[in-house]
Amino acid sequence: MTQTDLAAVPPAAVPQLRYRTLRTIVALILREMTTSYGRSPGGYLWAVVQPVGMIVMLSVAFSLLLRSPSLGTSFILFYSTGILPLRVYQDVAASVSNAMTYNKALLGYPRVTYVDTMLARALLSLLTQVMVIGVVLPAIFYFENVREIVDFGPILAGFGLFALLGFGVGAFNCFMFLMFPLWKTIWSILTRPLMLFSAVLYVYEDLPRVAREYLWYNPLVHIMGMVRSGFYSAYHPHYISLPYVFVWIAVPMFLGMLLLRRHNQDLLFR
Repeated sequence: MTQTDLAAVPPAAVPQLRYRTLRTIVALILREMTTSYGRSPGGYLWAVVQPVGMIVMLSVAFSLLLRSPSLGTSFILFYSTGILPLRVYQDVAASVSNAMTYNKALLGYPRVTYVDTMLARALLSLLTQVMVIGVVLPAIFYFENVREIVDFGPILAGFGLFALLGFGVGAFNCFMFLMFPLWKTIWSILTRPLMLFSAVLYVYEDLPRVAREYLWYNPLVHIMGMVRSGFYSAYHPHYISLPYVFVWIAVPMFLGMLLLRRHNQDLLFR
């Protein structure tokens, strides 16, 4: 090969493509921020007020019925360590599920892919929930004068697993919602009582044996136990199975991404 031939060979475009993808995702995140929070009164304030209102109502209601929560002495801390982690999963899953639906017009541009929209919505949801957690939990520890010894390892791992599970379920539903619109209604009905069946209002060990045998198959219960073990040093859940959780993360994520890769162009015209 001559020097002329070498000069004619174009440089590798991989770094440029990666930079372009990153710019696309950032632009989509900024767009989602504007459409989701920028046009409503209060904006991000409502993202904090909604979970706080739910936590306060549950804490007041159960404090009238029970002497103490299942763990610790603070009702507000106990319910916040259940509601806030669950919202990470729910928000990420819902955002990713509707990524293509809400961005169909943008997907007509060659530089915007379905993966970009999914990642942008997932990252924005995760950042929003991190902001909410960063505001609510320190405030609870301060005003409630909580003396629990916190282990950040299982807490961060648990929140990460909630986000990954949300992305996996969202990727699968992103395909299902567009391919089979009825599935969106069915999924909404199936997940409506999720808070009751995910060890949010109680701990797994409080349930009778028959109920535990059924709820063990809910991966959210395993991750919830991990998160709460980080907030309560005396709590040691022995039922947690990380391999089982990873299966629930990997299978819907793999199926969802595989189906979207094969059918994403067809879904745009449905």
